[in-house]
Amino acid sequence: MSEMIAVIGAGQMGNGIAHVCAQAGLSVTMIDVSEGALAKGKSTIEKNLERQIKKGTLDAAARDAILGRLSTNTDLGAVANASVAIEAATENVTLKFKIFADLDRLAPAGTILATNTSSISITEIAAQTKRPEKVIGMHFMNPVPVMQLVEIIRGLATSDATTARVVELSKAVGKTPVEVNDYPGFVANRILMPMINEAVFCVMEGVGTPEAVDTVMKLGMNHPMGPLALADLIGLDTCVAILDVLHTGLGDPKYRACPLLRKYVAAGWLGRKSGRGFYAYA
Repeated sequence: MSEMIAVIGAGQMGNGIAHVCAQAGLSVTMIDVSEGALAKGKSTIEKNLERQIKKGTLDAAARDAILGRLSTNTDLGAVANASVAIEAATENVTLKFKIFADLDRLAPAGTILATNTSSISITEIAAQTKRPEKVIGMHFMNPVPVMQLVEIIRGLATSDATTARVVELSKAVGKTPVEVNDYPGFVANRILMPMINEAVFCVMEGVGTPEAVDTVMKLGMNHPMGPLALADLIGLDTCVAILDVLHTGLGDPKYRACPLLRKYVAAGWLGRKSGRGFYAYA
């Protein structure tokens, strides 16, 4: 695939997506409004490549070639050369709607517009554009370079051709695509978030400490990490945002975010990124 991929957003998901695309031999432009975010994103990619060299899965020449295929830009107009644009901005409806209206205006008519949303309706995002048949969900898992899954979500109008192309792209970057339908939270978060939320209720109600809850799930259910440590990794604010999408979209009270989860977010305890969530991080 000799095509150009534009990745919008240089945060933890965006830089991971840019990394795997460049590693698969594709030209990538990582776009973000902030120069600082781009520098940080690029430095994360460099660190992750160094880790691969230390492990012996990559050599220095390959690293240099990967970085050579990666460029950065603060101008969304850089999507003008992209065959696929993958949006990986913050999980915020208003922001995503604006980005997609802009992408629709700036990208060539043939460009596929994909979103890495973890819960927002693909159909609603597609409705912000004049090319809903070319809009699709490409939900990567965190951390992107390590995790195998990409949830492929078709909106109401997404065409078979767009879906086939994005499935092929997912395989080309070394991932396993799984096609799911456009309902709030898709499959991954519709199952994961109520589990995390229930773990928080266990802490709030004094059923167990965060350590106890996580140890039960790791040793009893063979999960590689407990739900509360995972929530801290995802970001507690993101967990609340996804639970709100599930609650609003499905109208079922079982998806209401635990009050303790909201309290932590109100306090600025967002997990690893803020230095404290259910656990403290140095």
